[in-house]
Amino acid sequence: MTPEFVPKWIAWETTQRCNLRCVHCRCSSDMDAAQGDFTTAEAKKMFDDIAAVSRPVVVLSGGEPLLRPDIFELARYGTDLGFRMCMATNGALVTPEVCGQMNAADIKMVSLSLDGPTAAVHDDFRQCPGAFEGVERAAALFREHGVKFLVNSSFTKRNQAHIAATFRKAKALGATAWYLFMIVPTGRGEDLFAELISKEDYEEILEWHYEQEKSEDAILMRPTCAPHYYRIVPQLAAREGVKFQRRSLTFSTGGGKGCIAAQSICLIDCFGDVKPCSYFPLSAGNVKRTPFREIWEGSPLFQDLRAFDRYKGKCGACEFINVCGGCRARAYAVTGDYLDEEPFCSYVPPRLARARDA
Repeated sequence: MTPEFVPKWIAWETTQRCNLRCVHCRCSSDMDAAQGDFTTAEAKKMFDDIAAVSRPVVVLSGGEPLLRPDIFELARYGTDLGFRMCMATNGALVTPEVCGQMNAADIKMVSLSLDGPTAAVHDDFRQCPGAFEGVERAAALFREHGVKFLVNSSFTKRNQAHIAATFRKAKALGATAWYLFMIVPTGRGEDLFAELISKEDYEEILEWHYEQEKSEDAILMRPTCAPHYYRIVPQLAAREGVKFQRRSLTFSTGGGKGCIAAQSICLIDCFGDVKPCSYFPLSAGNVKRTPFREIWEGSPLFQDLRAFDRYKGKCGACEFINVCGGCRARAYAVTGDYLDEEPFCSYVPPRLARARDA
């Protein structure tokens, strides 16, 4: 295995069932969605298979993972293998008993989804009255029981005006970190093409993020599915004549790079298909039929995504390709070609600008 490409972060979609019906959901979750077909024994075997390759962060995702009855047995099993076990939940099903089970399984971090600073904004995005109250209640329980949590916030035009206030709310809730997600239109999110934030606004939002991250009282921050931030940071730092050192969680994916799909992360869905990231619909292989190592090291899809010289358009010509790379999932969703240029980046590489001016 090439040292440059080691799995450091793996999300496992434990189920597609969910008690909410969010407008942007990558797997179109609801209570009638697929439960998946992993038995407890099969899930443990998959973890053993992964452990033969590395000891990554493993995020128990969904759907809503708390709907899976064996979730804490599997979390404890992963912990005992040496994985850094995490969980992604919408918060609605969190109780004092759940917090105790999280601690007993040694879950290192829980992510809560918060898409607005008020119930009106968040509940509209989540398509469920009371969802905001569930997040507030879960955060309070996490604080009370010593469960570390971060906040994930997703944005489209419908809640774009509330980004700064949502960030402030995440800090007020006591989050360890705040991850700003720029929507990739997959799953139910395919219906949001008209709501996607413009490339010009993208740039402005990411510059705002840079200013917030420099603040001494900022919590840990990371823009997600916005790889061009890793172009913007050195550009702005150079303009200011400063050397900007980003902070990261102790079990980060090593975050000095933008798109890391199939490079240090992947998703395993609830049927065993291994995908480059949570928003990439193409499968590189199935862990029920092929060893994880074989998929990770030998998949043609994964090999394509690691071959930066195959990237096309502006991404292929960009001097920041090794730190940004453009969002491969967004390129595929918009153009049908995962090697095409990032469609929501406004930057024109000098090499292309000179060619156009010639």
